[in-house]
Amino acid sequence: MGFEVLLYIPNIIGYIRIILLIAAWFCYATNPVWFIILYLTNVILDGIDGAIARKLNQTSAFGAWFDVVIDCVGRSMLWSRLYSWGSLIASLEWLVFVCTHSIGAQWKASFVQAPWIAQKVMEKNFKTPLGTYVVLGLHILPLWLYAHYASIFTHTLVIPKIIDYMVIGLLSGGRAIAAVVEMYCLWAHIRYLLRDPDAKDEQK
Repeated sequence: MGFEVLLYIPNIIGYIRIILLIAAWFCYATNPVWFIILYLTNVILDGIDGAIARKLNQTSAFGAWFDVVIDCVGRSMLWSRLYSWGSLIASLEWLVFVCTHSIGAQWKASFVQAPWIAQKVMEKNFKTPLGTYVVLGLHILPLWLYAHYASIFTHTLVIPKIIDYMVIGLLSGGRAIAAVVEMYCLWAHIRYLLRDPDAKDEQK
């Protein structure tokens, strides 16, 4: 592998996602409908690029890293503009990114000794009911909140307020579970950094 990895189809999809996020940024305050379309298209592409990489045998360490970077950039942009404290959520996600990807592209495999809830979330690469619920909380909650504050549901789509708030509650539950897993990642990484080097030598 070399620089040709940059031209893999999944990574080209990543470049398109960046363009979508930049375009969405300029629509944030002026055109909520277009912001949602652009941001949601970015999320959908995120859901298919991994499958395309495996189908075309174009998986790579760069692609795994690049995909999560784009995820964090998009969600950080949204959380930071939604709330004055939104940068705290963005910072947590970036911290977890640093902790997990410091061990390389196979970071998901490190959850084999994690607590039950973390293992269940990560099981089958998030392709379980719980994993899907958490992913929806991560990706869709900030977008749904944006649409909520822009009155897209109650005015444009005429969705009853109670349904709007119920969805916010459900998605918040998924995001809360994600936060639990994120805190485990931070704690596990701190334990790794504080491990006793003498004990490691004794095991050799």
